[in-house]
Amino acid sequence: MADKNGKKQKKAKEAAAPLTEPRYKKMYRDKIVQEMVEEFNYSSVMQVPRLEKIVVNIGVGNSKDEPKAMENAVRDLTVITGQKPIITRAKKAISNFKIRAGWQVGTKVTLRGWKMFDFLDRFINTATPRVRDFRGYSTKKMDGRGNYSIGIREQLIFPEVEYDKVDKVRGMDITIVTTAKTDQEGVSLLRRFGMPFAS
Repeated sequence: MADKNGKKQKKAKEAAAPLTEPRYKKMYRDKIVQEMVEEFNYSSVMQVPRLEKIVVNIGVGNSKDEPKAMENAVRDLTVITGQKPIITRAKKAISNFKIRAGWQVGTKVTLRGWKMFDFLDRFINTATPRVRDFRGYSTKKMDGRGNYSIGIREQLIFPEVEYDKVDKVRGMDITIVTTAKTDQEGVSLLRRFGMPFAS
């Protein structure tokens, strides 16, 4: 029975996968790996940092007062990422923000595989050029372990979002998780994907 379920899940994944390999996945395999080996003198290609996952999160602090706010945030995130997000809840009460434990406070999506590469490609080449007064992303947003977090002020930079259906402008946090062991390696990896760093 377990074997049948495994086959069903595999077929479902294959059906959901794109017919052509994502451009960024091919770029990583054919170009970036070799360039990283030359830059950091890795003894094996297995040491080359790779993308692990991308987490996109939208905070909705007023979902108790505005029930539609959460619904609309979920809709926006689904359209942007192409994947159904989960609802995040407060782990503990915060009196200053009038939030109780268990309340819905946001929504998030974790992207892996081809969806991760597709999202990064669209974010760098389509969404980022639409950011107003853009001066480049800071390299100081690395977390010390090769992961990078970006705060976006409005979801409207993604062309998938229909302006007429937006009830309010929402910001979001995007965290790119890599297997890099240092920030230097993480920045180098993302720069090769075309991440427009300020310096």
